[in-house]
Formats: sequence, C-alpha cells, structure tokens
Amino acid sequence: MKLVTLEDKYVATAGRVYLNGIQALVRLMLVQQQRDAASGLKTGGFVSGYRGSPLGGLDEALWKAAPYLDAHSVKFVPGVNEEMAATAVWGTQQIHLTGQTEFDGVYGLWYGKGPGVDRCGDVFKHMNYHGTSKHGGILLVAGDDHGAYSSTLPHQSDHLFSASMIPVLYPSNVEEYLTLGLHGFAMSRFSGCAVGFKALADTVESSASIDANVNNPKIIIPDNFRVPEGGLNCRLSSETLGVQARNQEALMQDYKIYAALAYSRANQLNHVTIDSPNAKIGIVA
Repeated sequence: MKLVTLEDKYVATAGRVYLNGIQALVRLMLVQQQRDAASGLKTGGFVSGYRGSPLGGLDEALWKAAPYLDAHSVKFVPGVNEEMAATAVWGTQQIHLTGQTEFDGVYGLWYGKGPGVDRCGDVFKHMNYHGTSKHGGILLVAGDDHGAYSSTLPHQSDHLFSASMIPVLYPSNVEEYLTLGLHGFAMSRFSGCAVGFKALADTVESSASIDANVNNPKIIIPDNFRVPEGGLNCRLSSETLGVQARNQEALMQDYKIYAALAYSRANQLNHVTIDSPNAKIGIVA
C-alpha cells in the first residue's frame, strides 16, 4: 500500500495528490520553480495580494507552506492593499534590467477579489504595457463573485482585464488551477503580457485528486509568430516618456496580444471536450 502524507500536495512529483484550489495555487508556485530548474534556469517566485473571498484563505495557506516556499525561492509578502501588492509584483519583472541579481527571472502572482481588480486598473494597465521578463511572467488571480454571495456587488473581472489588453485564463476545475497556471506563466513570458486568471468559489473552494507529474503540461512555444526587433518583453528605453508610451501602445496593439493568442492556439487552451459528428448546438464554457 502506498504511503500518503499531508505533505504530498506540495512535495509529490508524480502520481496523484489530493488538494483544494487554494492549495493548487500554492503548489503552482513550487512546480514552476522545479520546471525552470529542470530547464537550467535559476528562478524565484513572488506572491503578493489582498485577502478576500473566494481567495480569503490563500494567505493562510501560503504562511503554512512557508518551509516549502523557502526551499523553492518563493517569497510571500501580503499587500497593504491591492494596488501596492500589484506594484510589487510588477517590480519583479524589472530585476534583470539592473544586472544586479542572482536569478535569471522572478515569476509573480497577484491575488485579490473583484473590488481589488477594480482598484488596480491603473497598475494593471501600466504593468501589462511595460511588459514581463522572458524568464519571469505575471499571473493575476481574480477572485470573482458573480452572484455577490460575499460581496457588496457582483463582480466579473474579464471585462476589466480586457480593457487593459490582458488575456484571461479561466480554470474549470482544481487540476486546471495548476495546468492553466503553468500555461499562464509561459504565455506571459512569451507574449510579454500579464495574464489574468479567474477563480470562482465553485472551483477554488473545491477539492480533487489531480495529476502530480511536474512535467505536465507540455509547453509549446509558437514557432510561426513573428517577433519584432527588440522582442516583446520589458526593456530599458532612453526615449522620452511620450515616445515610450506610443511605442508600448504599438507593441501591444500590433504584437503582444496576438502573441498571447498564438500561444493559446499552439497549446490548444481552447479545446473541444465533448464532440459529436452531427452537432447542431455548441456550448462554450
């Protein structure tokens, strides 16, 4: 009989583990570092945000997992508010610009509920247009409360992310918190965009037995997308502020958002789960 422990959800690298959506987000930060190390990269992770349902237990889960986070160079700093947390996560993408770091990159995760996404519109837009680092990446986890069960108003963050040209991933189950989370960091690195990530109580507060193989999912980098001179990631510029702003706008509108789309196509993130040879009705969910 196989020995099963409570630590498996954070240390297992094969087989299956039982965890909830919150714990899957914690595991995501550990697995990303493991995958990077296997690729010869020395990376670290950074998490900051502000608690609120359905992500009210994420900070507690991160504190409890501190020994595992430390072992994988993942730093958790709760935000004073959502905007300061988002600004700190944005800053992780700029460490390589100074040339004074031991890491090849730092991947960052921001979390907050719907009103926090409202508050962070300015930070998110500047973050997204400025860009991510090629060995970093940003995942913005929005705890949405569509029915206003624990909020003063219903929230659906898709529209706010879209207004800032931020692509959005929407996990439908606990395992996708891990697989789409890994795809989110990879998409962010490739496209230079921050990537939104919708978390609902229906999934993040549920539990499941999931695949623990750290080599899954397989990441496919598009080879048919033309990357412009200078690349898609953040960079230093000697141009005036106005010129920089116009260049960032052009890069976003002409390349970055399409790079995210190319990544989605290459990895079949939008795929048919149930097919029929005589289908007359299609359901998108």
